[in-house]
Formats: sequence, structure tokens, C-alpha cells
Amino acid sequence: MASRQHEYICLWFTRDAQEAAAFYASTFPDSRVTAVHKAPSDFPSGKKSDALTVEFTVLGIPVLGLNVGPAFTQSAHAARAHRRDGCRGRAFGRIGRVGRRRS
Repeated sequence: MASRQHEYICLWFTRDAQEAAAFYASTFPDSRVTAVHKAPSDFPSGKKSDALTVEFTVLGIPVLGLNVGPAFTQSAHAARAHRRDGCRGRAFGRIGRVGRRRS
């Protein structure tokens, strides 16, 4: 059986990915929160049951919100995430700086 591959836009947050996803879902049509994955135990920058990743759609476009904690500063970068059905791993790749022209 062949796996289906999905591509997401990945947005990094300090710790408010779930709140951001709820905001986008309430603001734009064809948008909704589809899954919230919570921490199974305490970790260095958070507590058990804090949201780690949030899957949502904005205008029908799949987005993965990733809470990376305070160690990473906010920037104008986005990432592309790939997910294969039946596989929990995700590979992330840098898309580039917002507004940067590609040649």
C-alpha cells in the first residue's frame, strides 16, 4: 500500500501556537484547528499537557504550528514540513526569508 504525502507550512511559536491557530480559524474562511498534540510530561521549557504542535488550516492551506520555546527568537522565516500517512516523523526544510526574491 502506497503512503500519501502531505505538505504543510510550518510556523514556529514561542508557546502560543494553539492560541494563534484558534485566532486564524475564527478569522479566515475555510480555516479550522484539526489537531493539538500535547506534551506527555514536563520538559525544560514547559509542563505536561502544554501544546507542542498544532495542526490547522488557513484558507484551506494546511499549517503546522510548532511551539519551540524561548530558546529560538522570532524571525521572518517559515519552514516546509512533510508528513507521510502512517509515519510519525516529519522532515523540516527552510523555505527562506519572507519577501526575499528568488532567482
